[in-house]
Amino acid sequence: MRYVTPFKSIVTEKIGLLADVQDIIEKWLKVQNLWTNLVSVFTSRDIAKQMPQESKLFMKMDKLWIKNMERVNEQKNVVQCCTNDVLKGSLGTLQENFEVCQKKLESYLENKRNIFPRFYFCSNDGLLKILSVGSDPNAVQDDFEQLFDAI
Repeated sequence: MRYVTPFKSIVTEKIGLLADVQDIIEKWLKVQNLWTNLVSVFTSRDIAKQMPQESKLFMKMDKLWIKNMERVNEQKNVVQCCTNDVLKGSLGTLQENFEVCQKKLESYLENKRNIFPRFYFCSNDGLLKILSVGSDPNAVQDDFEQLFDAI
């Protein structure tokens, strides 16, 4: 626009800043989605026993995530929050480690499906439920319809 010429450097700087904020928010949402999917799995005692290394890694990253979110909660300005170097640096680490935990979890579920092929008919969430409360037959009663036809 011809009217922006006197302010071109300021506008360009603000556009760059807002693009950086958008990138940080997108990465933040990815990490939040990963954390949301994994928190219930790795806080379950049964899965934590069967995957001790991944559980330790997740718990370490969980503490970092919660610590970061507490800091973010204190800061009310989204631009200042997203330009914080601590948040920028930790989001990449969190995303990488949560993805490692998710891949290990998928590998674990695939091994269980190989042992009992009927588990291929269950979703990941359903299979995790069955595996985490499998010692209680009443708790997994509803999931039998997915595993066996005409029950």
